[in-house]
Amino acid sequence: MTSVPLTKFGAELLKEELHQLKTKERRIVIDAIAEARSHGDLSENAEYDAAKERQAFVEGRIAELEGKLSAAQIIDPTQLDAEGRVVFASTVDLEDLDSGQKVTYQIVGLDEADLKLSKVSVTSPIARALIGKSAGDVVEVQAPSGPREYEILEVRYI
Repeated sequence: MTSVPLTKFGAELLKEELHQLKTKERRIVIDAIAEARSHGDLSENAEYDAAKERQAFVEGRIAELEGKLSAAQIIDPTQLDAEGRVVFASTVDLEDLDSGQKVTYQIVGLDEADLKLSKVSVTSPIARALIGKSAGDVVEVQAPSGPREYEILEVRYI
């Protein structure tokens, strides 16, 4: 299995979710299955079927998270020394050269990407265009609305 890049913060979120699933969700599902079994005939028991489906989901998610965490390459952005270049986990301040709008993005792993939190996946078009560039560089990003140009204002490792 290839390594899964995660920021330190992203890894903590996955660990918290895993803990929640193992300590609380498993118990809830086991109790729901026991309750459904107490109602008798399992062949026509919708509660039992729903509880078993939930159990399959929980166990699948646990396995998925354990796999990702075991293959994780955890990167602490505060420990980076990329000499001002845009790299995984860096935070980048940009200016759209057409509109003058300023935006800030952190480049993160696929599992922690959330545009509402200004976190873009390392595999996104904008991140791919930014990787390896420095402050002052202009990059062209292929957006759904057509090509856009951004100037990199600052690269931070926070």
